[in-house]
Amino acid sequence: MTKESKSMAQTLIEKIAQKFAVGLEEGQIVHSGDYIMIQPAHVMTHDNTGAVIPKFKKIGAKKFFNPRQVVHTLDHNIQDTSEKNLEKYRKIEAFSREMGADFYPAGRGIGHQIMVEEGYAWPGTLVVASDSHSNMYGGLGCLGTPIVRTDAAALWASGKTWWQIPPVVKVVLKGSLRPGVTGKDVIIALAGHFSHDEVLNHAIEFSGDGVGNLTIDQRLTIANMTTEWGALAGVFPIDMHTINWLRQRAEYVKKRGLAGVPSDADGNGEHPRLNEKRIQELEQNIPTADADAYYAREIVLDLSTVVPYVAGPDTVKTIAPVDELASKNIKIHKAYLVSCVNSRLEDIAQAAAVVKGKKVAEHVKFYIAAASDEVQKEAEKLGYWQALLEAGAIALPPGCGPCIGLGTGLLEDGEVGISATNRNFKGRMGSRNAQAYLASPAVVAASAISGKIDTPFHIPTQKPAAQITINDRAQQKQTAVKVLPGFPEVVEGELLFCPQDNLNTDGIYPGKYTYIDDFTPEQQAKVVMENYDPQFVKIMKEGDILAGGFNFGTGSSREQAATAFKYAGIQMVLAGSFSETYKRNAINNGFMVVEAPELIADLKERFGTDRLTVRTGLKAAINFKEGKINLEDKTYSIKPFGVAAQEIILAGGLEEWVKKQLNL
Repeated sequence: MTKESKSMAQTLIEKIAQKFAVGLEEGQIVHSGDYIMIQPAHVMTHDNTGAVIPKFKKIGAKKFFNPRQVVHTLDHNIQDTSEKNLEKYRKIEAFSREMGADFYPAGRGIGHQIMVEEGYAWPGTLVVASDSHSNMYGGLGCLGTPIVRTDAAALWASGKTWWQIPPVVKVVLKGSLRPGVTGKDVIIALAGHFSHDEVLNHAIEFSGDGVGNLTIDQRLTIANMTTEWGALAGVFPIDMHTINWLRQRAEYVKKRGLAGVPSDADGNGEHPRLNEKRIQELEQNIPTADADAYYAREIVLDLSTVVPYVAGPDTVKTIAPVDELASKNIKIHKAYLVSCVNSRLEDIAQAAAVVKGKKVAEHVKFYIAAASDEVQKEAEKLGYWQALLEAGAIALPPGCGPCIGLGTGLLEDGEVGISATNRNFKGRMGSRNAQAYLASPAVVAASAISGKIDTPFHIPTQKPAAQITINDRAQQKQTAVKVLPGFPEVVEGELLFCPQDNLNTDGIYPGKYTYIDDFTPEQQAKVVMENYDPQFVKIMKEGDILAGGFNFGTGSSREQAATAFKYAGIQMVLAGSFSETYKRNAINNGFMVVEAPELIADLKERFGTDRLTVRTGLKAAINFKEGKINLEDKTYSIKPFGVAAQEIILAGGLEEWVKKQLNL
């Protein structure tokens, strides 16, 4: 095989990105690292639609570029029946209907589940959402990935936003799960075994003979929690299980009828997305990865060696076999079968089988909520829901809730909870003085009955058979990068070194200023890095280039953590790597960020990591045309800062770019 043909090979994720990219050069083949402009099949926002609306109006747009692209779901705070929240919901619904978007009211279900049930998350397409668990769509072979609110507004107005294709990891699943082991156990095993950021800011493609032994519900669970593993997407291959699931779903909605379906695109009585014609088209053109595609890393897991696990407390990365914890008599106070990861029919059936004929322990409250109203109706029809209620479970409406610290049933001081949700960060489900564990629905149900962490299964404990390979990419000749008129070919400045890894957004821009709406750019500049190093603003000089550590800008999605640097006169940030949300917020606000891991490693070796802020005295030249950084007598390669990103920077940010697209 020639080098040229090798460079043409693409992963499944690259192929889907290629299909939904717009504005490419003729013959351009996209790969990991490329900045591209994308036009996703759909964009979903939920309760945060209320925060996107003012951004959309600020752009000056009067209508949606494509109403059929937009989906609005109300799901996060549906237990709040205060007049304030109900008024917020009324305003969102009125706006959505005025714009002609597809709208699903509170009580229909969790947005991600709706995206799957109603055929928006279609195999082989690109679908985005202003929520980190859009990874879930990958269970159906749909490239689901998160965006931020500014992206959502841009998509409403122009149909487009930018994306940098992440490096791709192949996860090969071999063999079959033993009875009692679930998809939740698989993703907990992966996140706990590979817990040192092996997949951070990567996209994952699952493959191997073991995939065919997983149900679609199991795949959706695994894909959903690739988010907690650190990935930006987790995509399963499209196989006959996928096709059969779509046919079953299409048959279900046909019997159900179109009541509640916001749009009937064909006007012929058929579901606009879930129909036989579309399924046949997919079946005849299933996208697959090229056999010789490049993967940054390859992970192999033998499914037969996975056992039921519990993650926690308060982290997904610390795991233990449930048998081991069961012997420690860890008393629980609350149990949860809720959220977008594990509240589908299969999950509810497993929990019901465990509790049938038993009673929840007197000191335990066991909360259940279906992923959607359809899931609940099916569970009721099959007797699963009644079995849970008869055991003493407390029903919540189909939607979000305790998982994100909203509504009934939050953890209180000193309590211990076990949950079939996807996150157990300290304080997320209630008090910071509580402890939260994660497990499969069956283990959660068994624990609710026993009053302590327990299991209905006794599977011999063993270490999962898993391994990882890091692949070197063959050195390719660096070619000149197209630089748009007006975009600087070279940026020069003195390096200001802040060596801390995982520098979070609260360190960069303190939370106490985040919601002061009239905080001026000048004020932002004065408080930048206040929580990290109070001396930073005295040490820095206008025109500096900040050199940061790895996973720079982790934490919350506050945009000021990027704009404060810009207002302070920092030209750009170089870092070993970035939180993807930070990167999006920076470029969306017209601020350049570039990854330079080898440079940062050298700076750490030269200056150490003890001092918070170091004036290095080193002048760096970032050459965007040649894709390199020149520093003293050494040259470092950087990934091309593509035309899509250049356009956003030149416009002064994504909102301004959209205005130019719309001639506003």
